[in-house]
Amino acid sequence: MLPLLGSSLLASAQLMQPKAAFTRADSLRGGQPAERTCYDINYYHLDVKLDVANKAISGSNLFRFTATRDFTRLQFDLFANLAVEKVDYHGRPVPFTREANAVFVTFSQAIKQGSRDEFTVTYSGQPTVAKKAPWDGGLVFTQDAAGQPFVASACQGVGASIWWPTKDQQADEVDSMLISIAVPKGLKDVSNGRLRGTAKLPGGYTRYDWAVTNPINNYDVALNVGNYVHFNDLYQGEAGPLTLDYWVLPENLARAKTQFAANVKPMLKSMEYWFGPYPFYKDGYKLVDAPHLGMEHQSAVAYGNKYQNGYLGHDRSGTGWGDKWDFIIIHESGHEWFGNNVTSKDIADMWVHESFTTYSESLFVESQFGKPAGQEYLHGQRRNIQNDGPIIGPYGVNKEGSSDMYDKGASLLNMLRTAINDDAKWRGILRGISRTFYHQTVTGQQIIDYINKEAGRDFSPVFAQYLRHGSLPVLEMRVEKNQLLGRWVAAAPGFDLPVRLRLKGSEYQLVTPTPKWQPLPLPGATRDNVEVDTFNYYGGVLVD
Repeated sequence: MLPLLGSSLLASAQLMQPKAAFTRADSLRGGQPAERTCYDINYYHLDVKLDVANKAISGSNLFRFTATRDFTRLQFDLFANLAVEKVDYHGRPVPFTREANAVFVTFSQAIKQGSRDEFTVTYSGQPTVAKKAPWDGGLVFTQDAAGQPFVASACQGVGASIWWPTKDQQADEVDSMLISIAVPKGLKDVSNGRLRGTAKLPGGYTRYDWAVTNPINNYDVALNVGNYVHFNDLYQGEAGPLTLDYWVLPENLARAKTQFAANVKPMLKSMEYWFGPYPFYKDGYKLVDAPHLGMEHQSAVAYGNKYQNGYLGHDRSGTGWGDKWDFIIIHESGHEWFGNNVTSKDIADMWVHESFTTYSESLFVESQFGKPAGQEYLHGQRRNIQNDGPIIGPYGVNKEGSSDMYDKGASLLNMLRTAINDDAKWRGILRGISRTFYHQTVTGQQIIDYINKEAGRDFSPVFAQYLRHGSLPVLEMRVEKNQLLGRWVAAAPGFDLPVRLRLKGSEYQLVTPTPKWQPLPLPGATRDNVEVDTFNYYGGVLVD
């Protein structure tokens, strides 16, 4: 997802709210009970009709799975305002019960471990209409400039089950999927993957069949319905030719050709350089006009930045560098690597998505304008940090942590780059994450462990400080008997971030203070001539 412009006011309001108490419904939505872990989802066929006039949806979803253990009962998810009409198993209806937004299916005989099986859910109703997509979930119903219907889904966080029946958690991505969306005559649907074909249906509807051949997380599955026109291009990438398909409203065609040409190929070149090959060559890359600001829908990135540079015309960093490129194209496409290729099992670890993707913005600036520009952009983003609480949220209840996962998380990654002090090695780590966890779901700890291993240094206390605490570390220094002493004061035990120090006018040296007072190797330092590289270090400094 993308950060909300003006997030400081939002965060302040959130801090004034009473702490949430989690419920049974939260655990059903975010947890990993036996009814979910008993089956591994292999394939979906979502086949639905969109009734635009009545803001309604109806149809079915086929679940094809492999049993991970013997079981007679499983859980799938669908919001309670949508009716489950029946669940078919081998051509016969089977009983089910509902609790909150969870649906439990009971089979008369045990499904054996290792067996491949399937069932189909038929459903209908009026899905939740999003009030302010993409930050709240649901479907968006609006019109284009010509008065034609313009509809899209956006459901990260709240979950895909707000509009279709699914195993709605990130830990188990479906391996492949067919998305069939039937829309009224004159409209087109653009979904993930590649268009397999279309079919005329009774009642003036046309069905669009989109095949997704790569694993995909639930919230990325998208419908985009409008009077689209299409144009395309080709990018010669690291893994060969990558198809670029653009679906836009007629009134945007001329602007789209200019804006996409200026941003997409430079973005792909930068992302592939830093993170490795685009992860979904088989499904291609698409940008799709959306009636909301944007979302990282895998291989069908939703675009709504009004064909202007910056974030709706604003530079989030305040440095001027963010005015030179289209924020939504760069940020949301960056999620193809972090969020879509490498996906957190629990949204408590959404920093894996947002910290790396926000960091990718500065790497893009660096690739276009040089490293100093990228660093300036990243430094400027600090103005958006709230330090209002942990970035890692509570596990098992479908709850994200602080919005600092964006800009503070990006600063954390840059501090690691500075501490490692080897840009080639750092680039190898970033590319290695994409390669090692290719098309996988992960825990945040797996990413931390990988970085520690490849860096040859245990950064665990550094991750703990910046991800689990709202407070910032403070570097305290004093001079005794012509010797500079220093220590870290931090909430995380053992915090030992390497930091760059220098005497005024000299070169920086990388030193590693610890939580205990100790000499720092900076001969000739005085209270007045020692400088800390606060451009690359984000935290407090106290010189006594």
